[in-house]
Amino acid sequence: MSRESELVNKLTKKQYMISTAESCTGGLLSAAIVDVSGASEVFGCGFVTYANEAKERLVGVDHATLERFGAVSPETAEEMALGCAKRAGADLGLSTTGIAGPDGGTDEKPVGLVYVGCAFHGKVVSERHVFTGDRQTVRSKAVNAAIDLAIYCLEH
Repeated sequence: MSRESELVNKLTKKQYMISTAESCTGGLLSAAIVDVSGASEVFGCGFVTYANEAKERLVGVDHATLERFGAVSPETAEEMALGCAKRAGADLGLSTTGIAGPDGGTDEKPVGLVYVGCAFHGKVVSERHVFTGDRQTVRSKAVNAAIDLAIYCLEH
């Protein structure tokens, strides 16, 4: 069973709803979830918030958070996860924000840096990853990391 199927099954059994807020994955996370038959029972909506303005307007990321920590930060990932869950009325919010490359990296925030966030019933966690590979590989690895984090949050 794929990790996506495992996630949808766990959500279905508990009758939980999930929402996503994506930056660097640009809809791939939502697509991975809805690729699973039966996902319509647990997935109401997702937000692609590539621009900072969209992060603020659509999922409620605080402007001060973006100014102080940047879009690619654990703080932003956590606010994205909390915000998408709240805006969608979901039990679980899942977020991705990062630098997929090949450009845009710095010494402090290199290409491949991704933060994934998960908010579950008001509790929020984030993880930092630095993935290698081309743009598509980084985005794909970010999707997998987010799904793994969601499963972890549901189990703990």
